[in-house]
Amino acid sequence: MSFLENTRRPAGLGVKREKGRITMVREISKAQKQIRVGAHGEDYGSWMSNPVFYAFGGGIALAAALAVLSFTAFHSAVLGAIFIAAIAVLLAMVGWMAWIRRQYAFGKGGMMERVHQTILSNLDFDGRGELLEVGCGSGALAIRAALTWRTAKVVGLDYWGAMYNYSKEVCEKNARSEGVGSRCAFVRGDANRLDFPDGRFDAVVSNYVYHNIMGADKHALLLESLRVLKKGGVFVLHDNMKPQMYGDMNAFAQQLRDMGFEKAEYVPTAEAIFGSRRRAALMMLGDSAMIVGRK
Repeated sequence: MSFLENTRRPAGLGVKREKGRITMVREISKAQKQIRVGAHGEDYGSWMSNPVFYAFGGGIALAAALAVLSFTAFHSAVLGAIFIAAIAVLLAMVGWMAWIRRQYAFGKGGMMERVHQTILSNLDFDGRGELLEVGCGSGALAIRAALTWRTAKVVGLDYWGAMYNYSKEVCEKNARSEGVGSRCAFVRGDANRLDFPDGRFDAVVSNYVYHNIMGADKHALLLESLRVLKKGGVFVLHDNMKPQMYGDMNAFAQQLRDMGFEKAEYVPTAEAIFGSRRRAALMMLGDSAMIVGRK
């Protein structure tokens, strides 16, 4: 049974009252439920990278070696017991991380698909023009967007660092396999400084990207993504918006409205996607939320 199948889901809407405002996550649309991504053997991977497991494996091997030395060379049962306890803790963490990885993996836990369905169900896009995804990874969300709006051009941008097994070539292969290769373009770029002119795109989306960009001001990243959006264009920028990283996001939404945005709302999504914030926290995504609106 998948994580989502074992979760009490809300009846379609996640609702939270913020300072007199009611913000809601729209129910996943019928159209999104009907779209099947990854049905032809495409490689969309997992949001948890292999190097995480390599690091834990190295830690376990080191602790095991030190435990052996403690008993054989140092003749210290206390020290050996400490390293054995460390091995037990690391093994427990690997088990937890493996469970999370399965939930993150496309087509297994179901979480990736539900997150993508939620993002696009909350995007007021009519499908005319160009859509940009900032941080496209393996291309799953960009390709779902192309399958949703059959006349739209979709651009996926990513840095494709060594941490993940994603690349421009993987994205292009997936897009061709899904039958949308002619309408999808994938480019290497930096979310801190997008190599696009002001007002280039009709829609902008992003998912669980900005919190991974270490040292960057999160509000500046959001504003840079919105810089390339046309006046009247729509956006959904979704991330794990921890207060210590993002600050007051209701105030940021008000800042956007003060800048002349037609609509800008901060919408927590953990309950709507995972069933509860506690369950989201178990997967290290307890502060999932989106900034959604129209410029």
